Amino acid sequence: MKNLPQLPFSLAARSALSTLATFCALAAASVGASAQTKWDLPSGYGANTFQVQNLQWFAEEVDKATAGKLKITVHPGASLFKANEIKRAVQTSQTQIGEFILSGAANENALFGVDAIPFLATTYGQAKKLDDVSRPFLDKLLAGQGMKLLYTVPWPGQSLYSKKPVTSLADLKGTKMRAYNPATTRIAEIVGAQPVTIQLAELPQALATGGVDNFLTSSASGVDSKLYEQVKFFYDVNAWLPRNAVVVNIKAFDALDKPAQAALLKAAAAAGERGWKISDQKDDEYLKELAAKGMTVDRSSDKLKAELKTVGERMAAEWLKQAGA
Repeated sequence: MKNLPQLPFSLAARSALSTLATFCALAAASVGASAQTKWDLPSGYGANTFQVQNLQWFAEEVDKATAGKLKITVHPGASLFKANEIKRAVQTSQTQIGEFILSGAANENALFGVDAIPFLATTYGQAKKLDDVSRPFLDKLLAGQGMKLLYTVPWPGQSLYSKKPVTSLADLKGTKMRAYNPATTRIAEIVGAQPVTIQLAELPQALATGGVDNFLTSSASGVDSKLYEQVKFFYDVNAWLPRNAVVVNIKAFDALDKPAQAALLKAAAAAGERGWKISDQKDDEYLKELAAKGMTVDRSSDKLKAELKTVGERMAAEWLKQAGA
């Protein structure tokens, strides 16, 4: 039997290389089809809060809408970054996406603090109108800092918690008042209290050690952080509805393909609409629970409201001066 003729080496090599190239192309296509982008989303609030539960829902909707190509992991309770570090972390690309309370950044720009002016917007309808009016300016401000605003959700109205009964603002003079943004710091200064900057995650410990006597926060925070265990008086003054914002780093957003961007924006719009409704619905439930847990809940608080309104008028004038045109 004669030996079969052998292919010239160059032709055999070309054939092998062609097969290898085809294999590599198929492998690359397979990897590209299953490529996954992973983002971390830090929040300064507890996993049991409606804000973080809404974040989790948002992350799950993004996962579903992108068929798993964009995975967002929520990190609650200031476990990844402290609450007051999150905005900066997104801005500097330390994380791709995050949630922070807008008024916490009011020292950077007055616009961030517009929703924390006492008695400017005290109902969900008024707060939504303020949100709609300020949104284009907020979009522009955040874009200039390298971020894109995805959505906002308000907390229930900020009301007064105190270890001791309060009949007027004069009762707060000389006390230690928790502050979480420039507005609450300014209120403490105006009423003659000592402002103590403490984030919500640290508040129960501060109360236990005598570091705080009173503070303004929502009914939601009172329930979620079990503040009723150490504070027995609640005054429903409903001074303002502060908004949390979810923002994404623009470079991270631009790195997504168009379908993923569209899915992210659609899920964000749904999360914003859902969050506003949940916040409104839960406020009354939270107040009832605070009373059931043994707190004295004063839902009239007319004198305190009148005095705080005067404080609000003063702070609104200060805000306008700071904000300018």
